[in-house]
Amino acid sequence: MYKAIYAYPWDLAEEGLEPVLRRVREAGLNTVTLAASYHAGKFLRPHAPGRKVYFPEDGTVYFRPDPARYGAIQPIVNSLVAEHDVLAELARQAPDMARVAWVVCLHNTRLGERHPELTVRNAYGDPYPYSLCPAEGAVRAYVVNLCADLAARYELAGLALETPGFLPFDHGFHHEFALVPLNSWVKWLLGLCFSDASRAGAKAAGIDAERLQGVARAALDGFFAAPEAVPDEMAAQWLIADLISDPEWVAFLNWRCRLVADLVAEVRAALPKETRLAVIPSVQRPSAAGWSEGSDLKLLAAAADVLEIPAYQPSAREVGLDARDVRRRAGEDAVLHFVLRPAFPDLGNGAETTAAVHALLPAGLAGLAFYNYGHLALGALDRIKDALAALERAEEGR
Repeated sequence: MYKAIYAYPWDLAEEGLEPVLRRVREAGLNTVTLAASYHAGKFLRPHAPGRKVYFPEDGTVYFRPDPARYGAIQPIVNSLVAEHDVLAELARQAPDMARVAWVVCLHNTRLGERHPELTVRNAYGDPYPYSLCPAEGAVRAYVVNLCADLAARYELAGLALETPGFLPFDHGFHHEFALVPLNSWVKWLLGLCFSDASRAGAKAAGIDAERLQGVARAALDGFFAAPEAVPDEMAAQWLIADLISDPEWVAFLNWRCRLVADLVAEVRAALPKETRLAVIPSVQRPSAAGWSEGSDLKLLAAAADVLEIPAYQPSAREVGLDARDVRRRAGEDAVLHFVLRPAFPDLGNGAETTAAVHALLPAGLAGLAFYNYGHLALGALDRIKDALAALERAEEGR
């Protein structure tokens, strides 16, 4: 069974592979899921020997790509790669550990700033530089080429794709700020993409996206002109009513889901058969809300080999509820991996990690991962060890 720890190259390079691998093995893990393409951040590192607060270079890859594979969009290589090829170092020093390349696809501000014509555009035509548009042919080619390049360069057990679709309006951009109280309805409207490519793709599917763009813009104008805030409970009903009263909205949202699933299928077709493709469908909680990003669990399960579901919930009970719904939506044939955070702010600050594993079992747990080595205090590895031991006992008892 896949028993993985998510990790960043800079943490492994700075701490040294030997002590990291010793801890990982002692916890009962058998896979390192390593960031191979990643975005910016401000990360607190409790056990780092160097900087406790780390700012990774935005929008870069952690390997040496083959420039000939790429077209209009070329990957940007992280400066760490000049001294460390961590995927290759893992293969040499830990051949017993499986390696999965964790690929952040379309959340890339550096590339969005270089190619503003390829980014998501909201109802007003404003570009979102942090979000490349999956309807753009050049963007799709970049993702496929990036994944194929990784699979050709390294002996990987698999790839895990994150953000293959449309990002929500809220996504932690630098100093993200508003003095207007936003609700779920407004955030949905602001998160929709009406780029030229999105409108053209929707039109080819028989959807009048230009009309929908006008409807969205008018609704937003009305909201911004209103004298008082709309409570989220009321706004959620407005969203549902909009979808029911105008079936073209539903057609548009379903088209987005097919578009994203088709991109994942293109990646799958470009990889060797033995390289497993997992897709992390959404940053939304609960997982059913992934439709706002163009993530349909059933379509993605068919396009990839595995769904890797972030089970980032405050309690084991909520983990179980979400997992049950994921199974219902993805279908009985879907292969499900789940990712747990065995620490604050999830699972009773980590105390319910083992209980969460038991809550996942009825959903047909096929693999388990934990997030993230560099972020976790080392004491969390004991919780991982206990959870994996409980999983092993449960598997033996089946």
